[in-house]
Amino acid sequence: MKDSNGRPRLLRFSVFEVDLRTEELRKQGLKVKLHGQPFQVLAMLLERPGELVTREEIREKLWPGDTFIDFEQSVNTSIKRLREALGDDAVAPRFIETLPRHGYRFITPVNGHARDDTPPVSPGSPPPIPVAVMSPSPDETAVRDRRNSRRWKVLVPAIVILVAVAIGGTFYFRSRQNTTRLTEKDTIILSDFDNKTGDSVFDDTLRQGLSVQLEQSPFLELVSASKVNETLKLMGRSPDDRLTANVTREVCQRTGSKAMMTGSIAGLGSQYVIGLKAVNCNTGDVLAEAQEQAAGKEAVLKALDAAAVSLHGKLGESLSSVEKYATPLEEATTPSLEALKAYSLGVKTFYAKGDTAALPFLKRAVDLDPNFAMAYAQMSISYRDLREVGRGAENIRKAYELRDRVSELERFHIEGGYYLDATGELEKAAQTYELWQQTYPRDGVTYRRLGVVSVFLGNWEKALEEFREALRLEPNT
Repeated sequence: MKDSNGRPRLLRFSVFEVDLRTEELRKQGLKVKLHGQPFQVLAMLLERPGELVTREEIREKLWPGDTFIDFEQSVNTSIKRLREALGDDAVAPRFIETLPRHGYRFITPVNGHARDDTPPVSPGSPPPIPVAVMSPSPDETAVRDRRNSRRWKVLVPAIVILVAVAIGGTFYFRSRQNTTRLTEKDTIILSDFDNKTGDSVFDDTLRQGLSVQLEQSPFLELVSASKVNETLKLMGRSPDDRLTANVTREVCQRTGSKAMMTGSIAGLGSQYVIGLKAVNCNTGDVLAEAQEQAAGKEAVLKALDAAAVSLHGKLGESLSSVEKYATPLEEATTPSLEALKAYSLGVKTFYAKGDTAALPFLKRAVDLDPNFAMAYAQMSISYRDLREVGRGAENIRKAYELRDRVSELERFHIEGGYYLDATGELEKAAQTYELWQQTYPRDGVTYRRLGVVSVFLGNWEKALEEFREALRLEPNT
């Protein structure tokens, strides 16, 4: 039996059964409370198992033409209630997978079939013949009781063993899960990408792109480039040395970090395969990994972005944080690989050799992409350090005009620099840095800059407080 749209009336997955006609969800025969919009979202997902159902499709289905409702919040609430009804986990889903910024996908196999609980009766056919039920004899009852007794003697110990194994498995899984998740106190080191393509455009470029993507998260904390360079010097290495997996692991251990992130790119005909892996520095255990395929060179940054976003939740970041702080790389940086390569070389040179050596690379980046906001912002910093105030102000103004093309973190960088170096609006600069500090409390830059602004405002105690916290976070600054 099917509904008016030709769909099977009953759908089954795992231990659940969904009746589309009566809008009922049952678990092992028992009705589960789920009504209205959450049930309709479930029905949409079950109609297309394994496929992406976008948030826009959900909006058009449930709230067509309604411009007054906050459908973003309504979708989030519906998905939350649906997961609660199914006992699902947003971070490690069994049924509903979230694809950040896109929508949702039902990842468990679904069986659809028609079922009618009453057997069909043709017109004019005789009624069913009643079946006589005979009571067992006393001897039959005694035999049955003895059989049941023996059966329970076997079943009870077996059930006890199964329960113990299940409990032990649960504790083991939870303990393993705790070791594969990061906390807000853990830090990460990025290695250079293993470029197997032979195309130099990917050298440094993908590591810089991954850094921008991961740094958006208030949960994930990357060790700063300056601290990495200092550690390389202590190891007797040059800041220009490649961060291979072995070198990165040593840097990771020396800086007291929890994990290292390695990346690779390989050619596959005209396509590319990008792989990311997070590894525990001390044990070598793989914490999380992701792989994406790009149809061509122009799609590599999108594939890198997708792989990086998928790692956030696997490493312990909340779903709401992943969805909020995941600006696509092409918006947060540039869609041009060549411009990103020039920018990455500029940033790397800035930390290794200083402002003057970095500027040619940064200028090359904005020549290749005149809308590259962070390249202008980085040039502004270099010009400011070189005491070229006019050029510094000019470049931060250009970055400010393009601030709608950056991530949340980069917007703080740009707006704070604009108010401080271009317009001199110190109060606005202080407000920007305070908001930045609230969002990214482990970022030492916020405390240094707020300390500088406090000096200009004559608030010496506030400045001292900020600088002390900056030194606590970055003792060698």
